[in-house]
Amino acid sequence: MQKYYTRACNFYFGKTSKQKIKKNLSLALNGNNSISFDSVEVISKTSKQILNIKSINKLPSKIKKKVKQDLKKICKKKKIIGLDLNDPPLLMGVLNLTPDSFSDGGKFNKDLQAKKQIKKLINDGAKIIDVGGESTRPGSKEIKQLKEWNRIKNSMKYLKKKKFFVSIDTRKSLVMKKALNYKLDLVNDISGLSYDKDTIEFLKKTRLPFVLHHIKGTPKSMQIKPNYKNVLLDIYDYFEEKLNQIRKKGIKHNNIILDPGIGFGKNLKHNITLINKISIFHSLGLPIMLGVSRKRFIKDISGLNDSKERVGGTVASCVYSMSQGVQILRVHDVNEINQGIKVFKKLNF
Repeated sequence: MQKYYTRACNFYFGKTSKQKIKKNLSLALNGNNSISFDSVEVISKTSKQILNIKSINKLPSKIKKKVKQDLKKICKKKKIIGLDLNDPPLLMGVLNLTPDSFSDGGKFNKDLQAKKQIKKLINDGAKIIDVGGESTRPGSKEIKQLKEWNRIKNSMKYLKKKKFFVSIDTRKSLVMKKALNYKLDLVNDISGLSYDKDTIEFLKKTRLPFVLHHIKGTPKSMQIKPNYKNVLLDIYDYFEEKLNQIRKKGIKHNNIILDPGIGFGKNLKHNITLINKISIFHSLGLPIMLGVSRKRFIKDISGLNDSKERVGGTVASCVYSMSQGVQILRVHDVNEINQGIKVFKKLNF
């Protein structure tokens, strides 16, 4: 039987959004009246059509039922313990305590540098700090778990004093367990919880919120000719299957964030498609996180206008993602992204 997917589209912001909702001309996205939509794209493996929400009742009964089920998930308010998602997007500030990360390796892997960067990320408006001790850039090799922990432990001690929302970027359950003794609010495992067989049991016992990430292959191999039948629908199906597996293993809560993994086993076309159609993942009923900061696709698009920190391309990608209702943006340059978001909101809200 043909499978159908629902993507919210044609968005409105601020006063316009509220007026449209009041007149029943649009629906609030994620329970937020400041962002609404009046159309959906109904997609299958062989077809797609965009129609106004008023025309949904004209669809064949089976498709109409599926679209209405999806709309309930798209419109419901999303929640994560410890985070306020009422005024998205929240910025997750990247703290790479590594010598070899793709854009800032070696800049913050000394204690004093790390503390200064933590203060800067907080002052610039980050709501989450994502601490990482292992590079997962394309082509990178894994390191031993104790080496990874030793890179981050002093920063974890420091963050405990700050009483800030802390995420840990790791694939290893031992590192997660050690971090739990300090301050740990969120687990961000780029392997999709598949690298370490003990991770799911750890998450089940602690009931910690976590990011369910998509990656094709491993960091060492992921960029060697990645291919999909349909990148958007393949990743949607991956999330559905993973969520079913997680539920069967005893994780019943909804403190789960979805990240389609820009640049993790994707070429330029895949990345553009995912960002362009990112709103499809709202119909899974969970918050979306996106990491576009400084990534290679910006270089591939901008060509001669590429720059070291790719701030312009990152701001453009983040603002576009925000306009599709993405709730969390993982970024290096928190101040600049915050600036772009504030200006966009003032102009549109």
